[in-house]
Amino acid sequence: MNIIEINKLTKYYGKARGIIDVSFNVKKGEIFGFIGPNGAGKSTTIRTLLSLIYPTSGSAKIFGKHIIKDGPEIRKEIGYLPSEIFYYDKMKVKDLLKYSASFYKKDCTKRMYELADIMELDLTRRIEDLSYGNKKKVGIVQGLLHEPKLLMLDEPTSGLDPFMQKKFFDLVVEENKKGTTVLFSSHILAEVQQLCNRVAIIKEGSIVKIEDIKKLQEDHYKKIIIKGKDLDVKKFNIPEVKELVKNNNELSFFYNGDINKIIQTIGSGIIKDILILDPSLEEIFIHYYK
Repeated sequence: MNIIEINKLTKYYGKARGIIDVSFNVKKGEIFGFIGPNGAGKSTTIRTLLSLIYPTSGSAKIFGKHIIKDGPEIRKEIGYLPSEIFYYDKMKVKDLLKYSASFYKKDCTKRMYELADIMELDLTRRIEDLSYGNKKKVGIVQGLLHEPKLLMLDEPTSGLDPFMQKKFFDLVVEENKKGTTVLFSSHILAEVQQLCNRVAIIKEGSIVKIEDIKKLQEDHYKKIIIKGKDLDVKKFNIPEVKELVKNNNELSFFYNGDINKIIQTIGSGIIKDILILDPSLEEIFIHYYK
Protein backbone atom coordinates (compact mmCIF):
# COMPACT_ATOMS: atom_id res chain seq x y z
CA MET A 1 0.00 0.00 0.00
CA ASN A 2 1.23 3.49 -0.88
CA ILE A 3 0.91 6.24 1.71
CA ILE A 4 2.07 8.94 -0.74
CA GLU A 5 1.33 8.86 -4.49
CA ILE A 6 2.67 11.70 -6.64
CA ASN A 7 1.95 11.95 -10.36
CA LYS A 8 3.69 14.59 -12.53
CA LEU A 9 3.48 17.20 -9.81
CA THR A 10 4.58 20.60 -11.17
CA LYS A 11 4.92 23.98 -9.49
CA TYR A 12 6.00 27.27 -11.05
CA TYR A 13 6.42 30.53 -9.15
CA GLY A 14 5.43 32.83 -11.99
CA LYS A 15 8.01 31.95 -14.63
CA ALA A 16 10.48 30.56 -12.08
CA ARG A 17 10.87 26.79 -11.85
CA GLY A 18 9.82 25.07 -8.65
CA ILE A 19 9.35 21.39 -9.56
CA ILE A 20 8.58 19.74 -12.91
CA ASP A 21 6.70 16.43 -13.41
CA VAL A 22 7.76 14.98 -10.05
CA SER A 23 6.45 11.43 -9.64
CA PHE A 24 7.14 8.87 -6.92
CA ASN A 25 5.36 6.70 -4.34
CA VAL A 26 6.14 6.14 -0.68
CA LYS A 27 5.09 2.75 0.68
CA LYS A 28 3.43 2.23 4.04
CA GLY A 29 5.98 1.72 6.82
CA GLU A 30 9.11 2.76 4.91
CA ILE A 31 11.60 5.55 5.51
CA PHE A 32 11.90 7.18 2.10
CA GLY A 33 14.84 9.46 1.36
CA PHE A 34 14.43 12.58 -0.76
CA ILE A 35 17.82 14.06 -1.62
CA GLY A 36 19.21 16.96 -3.57
CA PRO A 37 21.12 20.18 -2.91
CA ASN A 38 19.45 23.35 -1.69
CA GLY A 39 17.18 24.74 -4.39
CA ALA A 40 16.61 21.39 -6.11
CA GLY A 41 12.88 21.34 -5.24
CA LYS A 42 12.66 19.24 -2.07
CA SER A 43 10.85 21.82 0.08
CA THR A 44 8.57 22.83 -2.79
CA THR A 45 7.49 19.21 -3.20
CA ILE A 46 6.75 18.79 0.51
CA ARG A 47 4.91 22.12 0.83
CA THR A 48 2.80 21.20 -2.18
CA LEU A 49 1.94 17.83 -0.65
CA LEU A 50 0.81 19.65 2.51
CA SER A 51 -1.28 22.13 0.45
CA LEU A 52 0.73 25.00 1.89
CA ILE A 53 1.18 25.94 -1.76
CA TYR A 54 -0.92 24.73 -4.69
CA PRO A 55 0.48 22.85 -7.68
CA THR A 56 0.52 24.34 -11.17
CA SER A 57 -0.34 20.92 -12.59
CA GLY A 58 -0.19 17.23 -11.74
CA SER A 59 -1.75 15.46 -8.78
CA ALA A 60 -0.96 13.76 -5.49
CA LYS A 61 -2.67 11.62 -2.90
CA ILE A 62 -1.85 10.91 0.74
CA PHE A 63 -3.60 7.98 2.47
CA GLY A 64 -5.43 7.57 -0.86
CA LYS A 65 -7.01 11.03 -0.49
CA HIS A 66 -6.65 14.14 -2.64
CA ILE A 67 -4.09 16.54 -1.14
CA ILE A 68 -6.20 19.66 -1.73
CA LYS A 69 -9.82 18.50 -1.49
CA ASP A 70 -9.11 16.34 1.56
CA GLY A 71 -6.25 18.48 2.91
CA PRO A 72 -7.67 19.29 6.39
CA GLU A 73 -8.48 15.62 7.06
CA ILE A 74 -5.07 14.43 5.78
CA ARG A 75 -3.09 16.90 7.89
CA LYS A 76 -4.56 15.51 11.12
CA GLU A 77 -2.45 12.39 10.58
CA ILE A 78 0.76 14.12 9.43
CA GLY A 79 3.70 15.34 11.50
CA TYR A 80 5.68 18.03 9.69
CA LEU A 81 9.09 19.45 10.53
CA PRO A 82 10.00 22.34 8.19
CA SER A 83 13.57 23.28 7.40
CA GLU A 84 13.07 26.70 8.99
CA ILE A 85 11.34 27.07 12.37
CA PHE A 86 9.30 30.18 13.28
CA TYR A 87 7.19 30.47 16.43
CA TYR A 88 5.46 33.01 18.67
CA ASP A 89 8.47 34.41 20.53
CA LYS A 90 6.68 35.42 23.73
CA MET A 91 5.12 32.01 24.37
CA LYS A 92 6.65 29.41 26.64
CA VAL A 93 7.53 26.09 25.03
CA LYS A 94 4.94 24.21 27.10
CA ASP A 95 2.16 26.65 26.14
CA LEU A 96 3.09 26.48 22.47
CA LEU A 97 3.01 22.67 22.48
CA LYS A 98 -0.31 22.61 24.37
CA TYR A 99 -1.72 25.01 21.79
CA SER A 100 -0.48 22.74 19.00
CA ALA A 101 -1.97 19.68 20.74
CA SER A 102 -5.37 21.40 20.96
CA PHE A 103 -5.82 20.88 17.20
CA TYR A 104 -6.00 17.12 17.71
CA LYS A 105 -8.79 15.21 19.41
CA LYS A 106 -6.51 13.51 21.94
CA ASP A 107 -4.63 14.23 25.14
CA CYS A 108 -0.98 14.72 24.18
CA THR A 109 0.27 15.75 27.64
CA LYS A 110 2.09 12.52 28.50
CA ARG A 111 3.57 12.34 25.02
CA MET A 112 4.78 15.94 25.27
CA TYR A 113 6.74 15.23 28.46
CA GLU A 114 8.18 11.99 27.06
CA LEU A 115 9.46 13.65 23.91
CA ALA A 116 10.78 16.70 25.76
CA ASP A 117 12.72 14.38 28.06
CA ILE A 118 14.23 12.45 25.13
CA MET A 119 15.24 15.65 23.31
CA GLU A 120 16.38 17.38 26.53
CA LEU A 121 14.01 20.28 25.93
CA ASP A 122 13.18 22.74 28.75
CA LEU A 123 9.42 23.27 28.55
CA THR A 124 9.45 26.29 30.88
CA ARG A 125 11.55 28.59 28.68
CA ARG A 126 10.24 31.24 26.30
CA ILE A 127 10.67 30.69 22.58
CA GLU A 128 12.61 33.97 22.21
CA ASP A 129 15.24 32.71 24.68
CA LEU A 130 15.97 29.51 22.77
CA SER A 131 18.93 28.87 20.49
CA TYR A 132 18.28 27.75 16.92
CA GLY A 133 19.06 24.16 17.91
CA ASN A 134 16.56 24.24 20.78
CA LYS A 135 13.90 25.73 18.51
CA LYS A 136 14.51 22.78 16.22
CA LYS A 137 13.89 20.47 19.20
CA VAL A 138 10.53 22.22 19.72
CA GLY A 139 9.71 21.47 16.08
CA ILE A 140 10.63 17.81 16.53
CA VAL A 141 8.43 17.44 19.62
CA GLN A 142 5.59 19.31 17.91
CA GLY A 143 5.80 17.10 14.82
CA LEU A 144 5.64 13.87 16.85
CA LEU A 145 3.25 15.09 19.53
CA HIS A 146 0.05 13.56 18.13
CA GLU A 147 1.68 10.25 17.04
CA PRO A 148 1.11 10.82 13.30
CA LYS A 149 0.82 8.08 10.70
CA LEU A 150 3.13 10.00 8.35
CA LEU A 151 6.19 12.10 9.18
CA MET A 152 7.46 14.69 6.69
CA LEU A 153 10.94 15.83 7.67
CA ASP A 154 12.52 18.66 5.70
CA GLU A 155 16.24 19.08 6.51
CA PRO A 156 15.43 17.99 10.09
CA THR A 157 18.90 17.95 11.65
CA SER A 158 20.11 21.47 10.85
CA GLY A 159 20.98 23.18 14.13
CA LEU A 160 21.27 19.94 16.12
CA ASP A 161 24.63 18.93 17.57
CA PRO A 162 25.87 15.37 16.77
CA PHE A 163 24.66 13.99 20.11
CA MET A 164 21.12 15.30 19.56
CA GLN A 165 21.18 14.15 15.95
CA LYS A 166 21.81 10.61 17.18
CA LYS A 167 18.88 10.90 19.63
CA PHE A 168 16.67 12.22 16.85
CA PHE A 169 17.62 9.37 14.48
CA ASP A 170 16.87 6.82 17.21
CA LEU A 171 13.50 8.49 17.74
CA VAL A 172 12.63 8.36 14.03
CA VAL A 173 13.59 4.66 13.83
CA GLU A 174 11.51 3.91 16.94
CA GLU A 175 8.46 5.66 15.45
CA ASN A 176 8.97 3.80 12.19
CA LYS A 177 9.00 0.49 14.06
CA LYS A 178 5.57 1.43 15.43
CA GLY A 179 4.30 1.77 11.86
CA THR A 180 4.90 5.44 11.06
CA THR A 181 5.85 6.15 7.45
CA VAL A 182 8.63 8.72 6.99
CA LEU A 183 9.51 11.05 4.11
CA PHE A 184 13.04 12.22 4.96
CA SER A 185 14.33 15.15 2.91
CA SER A 186 17.99 16.10 3.22
CA HIS A 187 21.12 17.24 1.38
CA ILE A 188 23.26 15.39 3.96
CA LEU A 189 23.73 12.06 2.22
CA ALA A 190 25.17 10.16 5.19
CA GLU A 191 21.89 10.70 7.06
CA VAL A 192 19.82 9.30 4.21
CA GLN A 193 22.15 6.34 3.78
CA GLN A 194 21.90 5.58 7.50
CA LEU A 195 18.11 5.75 7.80
CA CYS A 196 16.35 5.17 4.50
CA ASN A 197 15.14 2.12 2.58
CA ARG A 198 14.72 3.83 -0.80
CA VAL A 199 15.75 7.18 -2.17
CA ALA A 200 14.65 9.66 -4.84
CA ILE A 201 17.30 11.99 -6.25
CA ILE A 202 16.00 15.37 -7.42
CA LYS A 203 17.96 17.68 -9.70
CA GLU A 204 16.84 21.13 -10.85
CA GLY A 205 13.21 20.35 -9.98
CA SER A 206 13.05 16.93 -11.66
CA ILE A 207 13.50 13.38 -10.39
CA VAL A 208 16.58 11.73 -11.93
CA LYS A 209 16.58 8.41 -10.04
CA ILE A 210 14.42 6.38 -7.65
CA GLU A 211 16.03 3.27 -6.24
CA ASP A 212 16.55 1.01 -3.26
CA ILE A 213 19.71 2.33 -1.58
CA LYS A 214 21.44 -1.07 -1.45
CA LYS A 215 20.63 -1.78 -5.10
CA LEU A 216 21.80 1.71 -6.06
CA GLN A 217 25.16 0.93 -4.54
CA GLU A 218 25.43 -2.65 -5.82
CA ASP A 219 24.44 -1.91 -9.43
CA HIS A 220 26.49 1.21 -9.81
CA TYR A 221 30.20 1.83 -10.37
CA LYS A 222 32.64 -0.05 -8.19
CA LYS A 223 35.33 1.98 -6.51
CA ILE A 224 38.73 0.35 -7.05
CA ILE A 225 41.97 1.27 -5.27
CA ILE A 226 45.27 -0.33 -6.36
CA LYS A 227 48.55 -0.05 -4.48
CA GLY A 228 51.90 -0.96 -5.98
CA LYS A 229 55.09 0.35 -7.61
CA ASP A 230 55.40 1.65 -11.17
CA LEU A 231 51.67 1.39 -11.85
CA ASP A 232 50.92 1.86 -15.57
CA VAL A 233 48.13 4.44 -15.80
CA LYS A 234 47.77 4.13 -19.57
CA LYS A 235 46.29 0.62 -19.52
CA PHE A 236 43.37 1.92 -17.41
CA ASN A 237 42.39 4.54 -19.99
CA ILE A 238 39.32 2.59 -21.12
CA PRO A 239 35.65 3.73 -21.45
CA GLU A 240 34.51 1.76 -18.37
CA VAL A 241 36.94 3.62 -16.09
CA LYS A 242 36.02 7.05 -14.72
CA GLU A 243 37.79 9.55 -12.48
CA LEU A 244 41.20 7.89 -12.71
CA VAL A 245 43.59 9.36 -10.12
CA LYS A 246 47.24 8.45 -9.47
CA ASN A 247 48.78 9.49 -6.17
CA ASN A 248 52.35 8.25 -5.59
CA ASN A 249 52.06 4.44 -5.44
CA GLU A 250 48.26 4.38 -5.38
CA LEU A 251 45.79 4.34 -8.25
CA SER A 252 42.04 4.89 -7.71
CA PHE A 253 39.08 4.99 -10.10
CA PHE A 254 35.41 4.07 -10.60
CA TYR A 255 34.62 1.10 -12.84
CA ASN A 256 31.36 0.11 -14.52
CA GLY A 257 31.77 -3.02 -16.62
CA ASP A 258 32.77 -6.68 -16.61
CA ILE A 259 34.65 -7.19 -13.34
CA ASN A 260 36.65 -10.07 -14.87
CA LYS A 261 38.03 -7.74 -17.54
CA ILE A 262 39.34 -5.20 -15.04
CA ILE A 263 40.79 -7.96 -12.82
CA GLN A 264 42.78 -9.22 -15.83
CA THR A 265 44.03 -5.70 -16.49
CA ILE A 266 45.06 -5.24 -12.86
CA GLY A 267 46.68 -8.69 -12.73
CA SER A 268 49.00 -7.92 -15.64
CA GLY A 269 51.06 -5.64 -13.35
CA ILE A 270 52.86 -6.01 -10.03
CA ILE A 271 50.60 -4.86 -7.22
CA LYS A 272 50.87 -4.78 -3.45
CA ASP A 273 47.19 -4.48 -2.54
CA ILE A 274 43.77 -4.02 -4.13
CA LEU A 275 40.44 -2.83 -2.74
CA ILE A 276 37.10 -3.18 -4.57
CA LEU A 277 34.37 -1.23 -2.80
CA ASP A 278 30.75 -0.25 -3.28
CA PRO A 279 30.62 3.54 -3.68
CA SER A 280 29.04 5.63 -0.96
CA LEU A 281 25.67 7.29 -1.57
CA GLU A 282 27.53 10.60 -1.78
CA GLU A 283 29.73 9.33 -4.61
CA ILE A 284 26.67 8.02 -6.49
CA PHE A 285 24.88 11.32 -5.92
CA ILE A 286 27.81 13.32 -7.32
CA HIS A 287 27.81 11.05 -10.39
CA TYR A 288 24.15 11.89 -11.13
CA TYR A 289 24.76 15.59 -10.64
CA LYS A 290 27.65 15.52 -13.08
